[in-house]
Amino acid sequence: MLVVFALAVLASVPPWAGVYYTFGESVAAIFPLVSVPLTLANLAAFARTHNFERARQIESLIILTLPLGVHTALGGFQLSSGVVLWSVLAPFCALVFGGIRAGIRWLVAFAAVVVLAALVQPREANGLPAWIVTAFFAANIATISGVAFALLAGYARQLAMERARSERLLLNVLPAPIATRLREREEVIADAYGEATMIFADVVNSTPLTAELTPRDMVALLDEYVSLFDGLADRQGVEKIRTIGDNWMGVAGVPQPRRDHADAVARLALGMLEYVAERKRSGRRCLDFRVGINSGAVIGGVIGRRKFVFDIWGDPVNTAARMESHGEPGKIQMTEATYELLKDRFVCEPRGTIDVKGKGPMRTWWLLSERDQPDRDAEVKTAVAT
Repeated sequence: MLVVFALAVLASVPPWAGVYYTFGESVAAIFPLVSVPLTLANLAAFARTHNFERARQIESLIILTLPLGVHTALGGFQLSSGVVLWSVLAPFCALVFGGIRAGIRWLVAFAAVVVLAALVQPREANGLPAWIVTAFFAANIATISGVAFALLAGYARQLAMERARSERLLLNVLPAPIATRLREREEVIADAYGEATMIFADVVNSTPLTAELTPRDMVALLDEYVSLFDGLADRQGVEKIRTIGDNWMGVAGVPQPRRDHADAVARLALGMLEYVAERKRSGRRCLDFRVGINSGAVIGGVIGRRKFVFDIWGDPVNTAARMESHGEPGKIQMTEATYELLKDRFVCEPRGTIDVKGKGPMRTWWLLSERDQPDRDAEVKTAVAT
């Protein structure tokens, strides 16, 4: 943008200086012509050193001072067609490329140039015809306005791009409804959700693979799985809460309540294991997962002011984690609460009563499949492709 701005200003120099020279104002023509080698030298130095700040300051200085020279040579505001107004592009340049503080400093400098220009009225007439003076008034106003508008338009475009980028980053951390509330400066975000289903998926054989694979290969392998799980979660409307190491956690029914929260999580869990099975059939390196799910009432909210996260709490969350840790590789274990929500639409197999740490004896079930399920392979292949 800085280079385009400098070249755009430079493009106006030849006709500008040519008119002055044609009507005998050769001294006035010298000042815009001097800006050509100065600007080109500045851009050449910028291309060589990549020192953006220095290039910006030199360009602002050129734009600020040279119109004052033309103003003086032609005899003041009226005789020069208000050419000193070109100097206003210096604070615009500083504002767009250097920020508010730089813009204020150069605005003060522009005010000083205007005051100095008011004190310098050396001539009562010059060689320019009245119609040329009037035409230059119109040209200066139009051109300066156009360049200033282009600068602000470019700045606004960059601002919109950065805002969109920040929005994408924020939505990678927080659910969309929570992000909206956070932008509205809600101090404490905490809500109770009466119905939700949580899922935990954890790698079983990651420790041996950590010793076998390089760090890069291990992270790449985990990233393949996590990316696929994220895609499946999006398709089922399950909100990913976080990954901790090789553990994936999500929830349905939070922050947007939904009646089929258990069904969504069940389909996600089945999709996860189907993806693992698909990798095994293809002969690729595989990770085995234990999956645990549970349903119940939870609390959700944002904690912290730096590196904040949206999280959920409650005994059902802890129980879902226990379902995973007390499960078996390649299986989905669920509590009785989730079984009651799924039994009419999913095929479940009783595991029996197991002793769960911190909970005591609990009846649990294995989730096997969806009754009259659609082609799950097609869904997983679509997720892999995307």
